[in-house]
Amino acid sequence: MNISEGRQQIGLYIREAHRRFLMGFALGRVVMPVSFGRLPDRLIVAPTDLRSGDSFVADEMLEGRFLLAGRMFETGGVSPFDLELPSVEFANRLHSFGWLRNCRAAGGDAHCARARSILSDWIAICGRETSTIAWEPDNASRRLIAWLSHSTIVLRGADLKFYRRLLKSIAFHIRFLRAIAPYVADSEARLRCRIALAMASLALPASDATIKRAGRDLDRELERQICADGGHVSRNPQVLLELLLDLLPLRQTYINLGHPVPQVLMPTIDRMFPALRFFRHQGGELALFNGASASLANELASVLRYDETGGAPFKALPYMGYQRLAVGQTVVIVDTGQPLSEQDSRKAHAGCLSFEMSSGNHRFVVNSGSPRFAGQNYRQLARATAAHSTVTLDDTSSMHFSKSEYLGAIVDGGLTKVDVQRLGEGSGAEGIAARHNGYWESTGLIVERDIQVNSGGNIIRGRDRLVGGDGNDPLSTNAAQAVARFHIHPAIAIEQSGRNEVRLRAPDGETWMLSCIDAPIHVEESVFFADPSGIRLSHQLEIAFSAAGLPEIQWVFSKNH
Repeated sequence: MNISEGRQQIGLYIREAHRRFLMGFALGRVVMPVSFGRLPDRLIVAPTDLRSGDSFVADEMLEGRFLLAGRMFETGGVSPFDLELPSVEFANRLHSFGWLRNCRAAGGDAHCARARSILSDWIAICGRETSTIAWEPDNASRRLIAWLSHSTIVLRGADLKFYRRLLKSIAFHIRFLRAIAPYVADSEARLRCRIALAMASLALPASDATIKRAGRDLDRELERQICADGGHVSRNPQVLLELLLDLLPLRQTYINLGHPVPQVLMPTIDRMFPALRFFRHQGGELALFNGASASLANELASVLRYDETGGAPFKALPYMGYQRLAVGQTVVIVDTGQPLSEQDSRKAHAGCLSFEMSSGNHRFVVNSGSPRFAGQNYRQLARATAAHSTVTLDDTSSMHFSKSEYLGAIVDGGLTKVDVQRLGEGSGAEGIAARHNGYWESTGLIVERDIQVNSGGNIIRGRDRLVGGDGNDPLSTNAAQAVARFHIHPAIAIEQSGRNEVRLRAPDGETWMLSCIDAPIHVEESVFFADPSGIRLSHQLEIAFSAAGLPEIQWVFSKNH
């Protein structure tokens, strides 16, 4: 580590210490008895929840079985909040109360009573211990949104005593989130705090000044986190979907109640729609970049029903750092960016110059994605360059992740610069030429990748090259070894038809061939983290080359008719 990097690290530690101090001071104020403030006397509205529910999961809850985060947890008649939960992700899902939508889907009086019983237990056991996982900022925000959105479910058949307990706990949530919102580290979680507070200002009796203040705070956070091209600072496509699932009901609640919509909210939503469509493959799935995992098709469809922006998806998201090549039924989406800040890099993936390719309704080349329910070790594996369809040097990642528990796994080295230009404009074909310096410090090499889709959309030509700092071939003494990886979607069948050719066949018979005359193509095992059913085995195609012996390879995907 050089002197400049050392100073940067010291600065990060100082800022993090300052943030934690302010957070602790804010929490010290919020634990004062809520009776010091005026309690709300009623709920005015239950905002819509656009996410889908599963009545089967609600039926299982009646029997004391909780199906959350890929686990089945049987409580044996005991409150789940009195038991040791099976995983951190399970605890997050349980405490955030998103499962209430399953009770809504079931709709029976027994399901409503069960939801009310669980909520009552939570208030009694977890309601004031703000140092537990239940009060992680994102869990608290999601829980407040869920309680407000599903208040008609939990209050059906409730007595006045429970109604008052619920209102008192909601009031405490509002005090808690108001206090900590400015100091939340994670960007998405901080924005969700502001969404929850804005929603609460509408759902409960509040003065015009309170409603306007919540709207202004939301506007400021939207301006900070949503880029000019509609992308989110995390560079994660799935975050756009998750935020729109909360922002759209909030916008509609403002309109339904006749309150002025916050000034930034509506134009921001309008910018986010084209950015979300940018990452949508032909079959309706979202591309797997920077922490994205499997998304429910019905939730994406629910959001896009509100899209009035129209038109074809953008060709590029320059602020977010992505390029899209689309010709006919063929779509190629390429990551040509880098983390926008250290704070926003805690979940960033080292996948620069990785791409995904779909044709018709099928994804052929993908990234491994991020697991929905797995633990931190798997999440860190998913961040590695090798888990992406790009070039890896010396089995290392193009970005370095901090091992500091204090700072979190932020990016603290490696990639600092990406150059990109469009190719083939006006010819009917589309392409890009890009390069990054993620391996410069360790190998003295720049990684270049060109991808071009012909005007018929049936041939994709690629070139991967390692160059020295002067743009010429590397020195003959450079020992760096490279691998170009192409992760194949688990639904695609793979057939090796020669040492330099591999056939890829979709379930409906559509077939693409990958060929490389410069080096053999090897079929290797891989892991697909983003499958809806959980982590599963898959396959990847590998082409090895080297700085000294073979600094450039060319490969071609061609569609077989």
